[in-house]
Amino acid sequence: MKKQLTYIAPLKAGIILGILYGIISLIIVPFFLLAALFGSRAGGAGAAVFGLGFVIMLPVIYAVVGFIGGVISAFLYNLIAGWTGGFEFEVRDLAP
Repeated sequence: MKKQLTYIAPLKAGIILGILYGIISLIIVPFFLLAALFGSRAGGAGAAVFGLGFVIMLPVIYAVVGFIGGVISAFLYNLIAGWTGGFEFEVRDLAP
C-alpha cells in the first residue's frame, strides 16, 4: 500500500539531525585539516600532477566516501533514534 508523508515533527527532526551531523562533522574535520595542510605545502609542477590525479580520482573517492558515509549515517541514526525515539510523523493512505 502506498503511503504519503504528511507531517514531520520539526523539533524531533532537529534534535536527531543536529546530533547526527555533529558526530559526522567530528569524523570529517580531520580529513579537511589534512587536505588544507598538504595543499598549503604543495607547489610547482608537483602540485599540478597531484591536482590532476586528484581530479581523476575524485569520482571514485566520492563513491567510496558516500558508501561509507551512508553506512555510518544509518548506524548513527539507529543509535540516536534509540535514545530520542526517532522521527515522529503522520501519514495518510493513497489510492493505488
